[in-house]
Amino acid sequence: MLKAIHVPCFAKLKFTVLLMNSAKLSYFSQRWKSTKPRTASSVYRTMNIFDRKAKMIQKERSARNQDYELVEQIKEEVGWRTADRVFDIKRTFQNAVELGASRGYVSRHFLPDSVEKVILCDSSQTHLDKAIIGEGVKAEKLVIDEENIDLPDNSVDLVVSSLALHWVNDLPGCFDKIMKCLKPDGVFMASVFGGDTLMELRQSLQLAEMERLGGVFPHISPFTRIRDIGGLLTASGFTLQTVDVDAITIWYPSAWHVMSDLRAMGEGNAAYTRPLRLSKDVQFAAAAIYDEMYGKEVPDRNSRGVPATFQIINFLGWKPDPSQPVPMERGTGEMSLKDLHRIDDIIKETKKVELRDEDMK
Repeated sequence: MLKAIHVPCFAKLKFTVLLMNSAKLSYFSQRWKSTKPRTASSVYRTMNIFDRKAKMIQKERSARNQDYELVEQIKEEVGWRTADRVFDIKRTFQNAVELGASRGYVSRHFLPDSVEKVILCDSSQTHLDKAIIGEGVKAEKLVIDEENIDLPDNSVDLVVSSLALHWVNDLPGCFDKIMKCLKPDGVFMASVFGGDTLMELRQSLQLAEMERLGGVFPHISPFTRIRDIGGLLTASGFTLQTVDVDAITIWYPSAWHVMSDLRAMGEGNAAYTRPLRLSKDVQFAAAAIYDEMYGKEVPDRNSRGVPATFQIINFLGWKPDPSQPVPMERGTGEMSLKDLHRIDDIIKETKKVELRDEDMK
């Protein structure tokens, strides 16, 4: 036989209060989520890896080098490729920014019909003084650290950066600030070194230290991974994203020339965990291992050389705007991907599309 259970009044009251509190908490939680914008800083944790003061000293020292133009071939090549991607966008940008401009490796290729004005930002005044700007393009130069961007909100049409953001500690915060300074439908386009950059030098140094010292030290700074770039773009709110990877190989006479050029470019190790010095025994051993593992005869030069591989991550993102194309709703497709192999049978009619003057440019 079932017996009725009597609940005391104070228990009912306590249960009712708990329900009311949970309902209030759920309401305010949903309201907070709807009002607070999502940023990359709220999703990704910032790690203090690089010594920014040491990096600024390295850049300033390299900028004052009289033979700097002899070692900047990688920066010139990537800067040209980044500018060429800007030309693919059929639009005239009224106000652009080159972040980490150095000597203007991207801005030097701009044309007035593509970019009317560009602001070159870099932490080295000497680099900015020697920067080259495209003929007919208005220019302004500002000494700004890439980690502390201070530009007015919604004031820039285009932000470009070539091989500069890989030294930034607060990369999520940098992406968020770029998003704020861009106008709606503005473009953020950049390139950074990827994780496989200088893999030959990295492996040679590790093997040399294991042989001579019995341990490994971080002589080459860590680089950003491809999936992190896509995640940062998404977390910052960029739309219509594009991420691709290039690999550029430069041949040097020996490992000594590789290390010398990196130091002359201002791309030396700037991590806090870097060792103070590299012993001569390890350097000689690393150079020998480098040549043994990767060196070969270069037919064009009739001499022996070693390769240095630079992995370049290129990415692009747009600030959201109602005028941008949006994906169609789920289920509105008229053809299944399973029938893609008989596309010629499905499409029987050929339609002519008239090209406008804008399409012919």
